Amino acid sequence: MMEVSDMLGYAAATLTTASFVPQAWRTFRTKDVSGISLRMYSVFTLGVAVWLAYGIVLKEVPMMVANSSTLVFACAVLVMKLKYGKRQQRAEAGKDNAAPA
Repeated sequence: MMEVSDMLGYAAATLTTASFVPQAWRTFRTKDVSGISLRMYSVFTLGVAVWLAYGIVLKEVPMMVANSSTLVFACAVLVMKLKYGKRQQRAEAGKDNAAPA
């Protein structure tokens, strides 16, 4: 029988990890990263990595599962922000430099 604390941990893991799926999917589908802060997502991703390390040190499986899954999604969004954000900046700069009609 699973401990109540583990059940709570797995429930939290499922909810917090599932919350990243729509953002990652939308970003992948639209390639629109304009509403994502690079600084915030970088710090957040680092924080998730530290939580994962903490879970590994404590040997807490729910914490390891949750944070490793969340880290995958957070890294994916961060990579897309780095990749597509530069494209969007170049496109916007091109619009700003265009001659007025």
